[in-house]
Amino acid sequence: MARERRKSKVPRFYFNFRSPYSWIAYRDLMDRYPDVAQAVEWHPWWEPDADGERLMNEHGETFPYTPMSREKHLYILQDVRRLARARGLDVSWPLDEDPVWEVPHLAYFPALEAGLGPRYIELVYRARWQEGRDICDPATVAGIAEELGLPADRLARAAEDRQLREGPGLAALLALGRDGAFGVPFFLHGYDKFWGVDRLPAFVESVRARPPEPGADSAGHRWAVPPAAARSGDQGHAGGCG
Repeated sequence: MARERRKSKVPRFYFNFRSPYSWIAYRDLMDRYPDVAQAVEWHPWWEPDADGERLMNEHGETFPYTPMSREKHLYILQDVRRLARARGLDVSWPLDEDPVWEVPHLAYFPALEAGLGPRYIELVYRARWQEGRDICDPATVAGIAEELGLPADRLARAAEDRQLREGPGLAALLALGRDGAFGVPFFLHGYDKFWGVDRLPAFVESVRARPPEPGADSAGHRWAVPPAAARSGDQGHAGGCG
């Protein structure tokens, strides 16, 4: 099948709640580069469950996965502590038991619809990486919804919502391939791709050096999911998806 490849007019940030490197990239964007945080589109990225993979397969896509070695996992524990300490952040490492990543990620879309996407992301990251809570527990998501003033039951049950799964959820999963977002944090500006928290300064430099084109649909705090498309690659390193 032919794949569409086109230049994005707006810089993009693929974020993920599971990855500590995505959390650190998020903190750097918000704390060090707020102008770029306002300029980029934010796109959720997560590992689908069996149903999510089935939906992707029905659209001719697969989700790449490489099991993490014990050695890499131990390195990430050390590396994240080091990176967090350099930023004055305290990490409470969460314990994941049979996680279903649709639980926190699909709940993002109702929050986005209510105009609270940025705040939802902030609270989920805080719950996972600073409070050590299980964000795949619907009760945790319900508590976050209540803090936002949103319907707790709807967000807590987002993973069971077929409209969310087959609508914005599926679009988000298929969109990863179009941009070649094989891991997180992942940044895209035009044809230029940047993978890993250590590439964020180069992405920031690129965004600041090339302001939006006149007439381009650019605005502060874009929280968007594009339409679908190409297949993503498969690789991993500690500064990417951990």
